[in-house]
Amino acid sequence: MNNPLRLIIDAVLVVAVAVLFYLHFSSRPAVAPAAVARPVVVKAATDTTEAELAAPETAVAVADTDKVAYVESGKLLDGYKGMQAARRAFEAKAKGWEQQNNNLVRSFQTAVQQYQKQAESMSPEQRAATEQKLQAQQQQSGQAQEKLQRQAQEEEAKMTQQVLERINKQVEAYGKANGYKLILIAAPSGTIAYGRKDIDITGRVLKHLNDEYSAKK
Repeated sequence: MNNPLRLIIDAVLVVAVAVLFYLHFSSRPAVAPAAVARPVVVKAATDTTEAELAAPETAVAVADTDKVAYVESGKLLDGYKGMQAARRAFEAKAKGWEQQNNNLVRSFQTAVQQYQKQAESMSPEQRAATEQKLQAQQQQSGQAQEKLQRQAQEEEAKMTQQVLERINKQVEAYGKANGYKLILIAAPSGTIAYGRKDIDITGRVLKHLNDEYSAKK
């Protein structure tokens, strides 16, 4: 690197990476709505009429049934206290990563500015050595930023997996306890194109999830 102008351009590139890193945390949702639970297949007591589907459920014995319902994944995730707590924990970590990233950018910018002030008084050998150090610092900063981004992605995936596993388990428990043959997931991607509102049990399942979460906190 033999041109001070190139250093300025490189510094701008590092800042651009920092902006992208910030947007990763500040503008994107903590988790994208996903398939929350696998269909739950259980056997229950007796055939169920539409009126019974709309009524509050009680535990039933194991037997054949046509009882089918669905839940809306977006409402389930947004309203689940376990997901809300996980998002808050992730956002707290994200602020720490963002601060580390900002420190990297500021450190490199300061080094470039100092070089620009002193460059005219330096010998060619001193300028070459300083530019080499700045180039190494830029590379190290980029590698550190990439590491922070990977860490954020891994933490987000881990958080999402843990929450979904807990939801899956509780949806299955709810289905068995209330005699459902099948509980489907209505996701934004269009898994279910249409479903009658009388078989939408999102509210009841969400209450079950939050009651279970509160009881085990």
